[in-house]
Amino acid sequence: MGYVAIKGGGRAIQNAAEALELLRVQQGESGLPLNIEQIENQLYFLHSRIVSEGGLYHPQLAALAIKQSLGDTLEASFALRAYRSTKARLLETPVHNTANMRLIRRISASFKDIPGGQMLGPTTDYALRLLRMELLNESTEQFQAVAKDLLRHVPTATVPDSFPKVLDSLRDEGLLPNINPAGHDGPFDITREPLVFPVPRSAALATMARGETGSLLAIAYSNMRGYGDVHPTVAELRVGYLPVMLPHPITGELIEAGEVLMTECEVVAMYQDNECATNERNSLPSFSLGYGACFGHNEVKAISMAILDRALQKGMKDGANNPSEDPEFVLLHIDGIDSMGFASHYKMPHYVTFQSDMDRLRTTQSKQESSHE
Repeated sequence: MGYVAIKGGGRAIQNAAEALELLRVQQGESGLPLNIEQIENQLYFLHSRIVSEGGLYHPQLAALAIKQSLGDTLEASFALRAYRSTKARLLETPVHNTANMRLIRRISASFKDIPGGQMLGPTTDYALRLLRMELLNESTEQFQAVAKDLLRHVPTATVPDSFPKVLDSLRDEGLLPNINPAGHDGPFDITREPLVFPVPRSAALATMARGETGSLLAIAYSNMRGYGDVHPTVAELRVGYLPVMLPHPITGELIEAGEVLMTECEVVAMYQDNECATNERNSLPSFSLGYGACFGHNEVKAISMAILDRALQKGMKDGANNPSEDPEFVLLHIDGIDSMGFASHYKMPHYVTFQSDMDRLRTTQSKQESSHE
């Protein structure tokens, strides 16, 4: 491609930035700036999406990215990911066990009764999609009164710190193989290593973990509709806070440094022969597993990721029969930052290439006109 370097225009570019800033503060002197805490809490699901797609768990900076991008999810994720790239990596955490999550929501579509019980938690799943017109003129006093009333009804019963995993019971029965979701080769670092196909499963999981929610959903939906045959059942979907354990700098003992909000989904799909059997019992056919996990509270993304994980496993083993089973197709098209960048680059000056296209077209037309004379 040929590009033309733009000279001058500095004032125009500055005016464009000021025009964008004017949109943000267009309420004028009577307006109030968005508070970072308001964005983090009242735009809860949007905030979770940016934390996940930005690939950096920093709630405050994620809220800042939403504020400065005027709610553009791709721009916000881009800004957060760009910030992460400027920071040094001090150390790496060991592999964490998500059974230790402090749960706020936990359901299973496979079993009615699960160890510890179903926990519906905060969700829109069971509500009517009706606009709440009373929120149009919600005053500060009304807002605070609602919060105070709801806090009075918070259950005081003791909730367990953690719950057993639903899939453990299937593994105990030999209906599901014991397989590390990240694979056997250790985690693949997509921030430091390029994707060279074929890639290990951990590379696919890491790529999908910070992939764009809509892209993951669209490709997973193609599999659900018939361009694939996973047909999964959600064994367990859990949302909660996972303790982050880091080694003590002196003793090396693991200590809790904080916690991250995350969503995890495990789906059970069609059963198959177990080629990785270690004994006679494990050699029997068993269910296959799809896994998805991401930062924040984003259930659609985690479910879509789990479906695609299972589809990609099938494609890697038997060959891809559908786009959702092709690792190269899926993994190179789900990153919102890459997709946005390529689409946005068409706004840059393409004067040379388009001039060349026009010259070729004129020449072709001229030759055809000459041949008809």
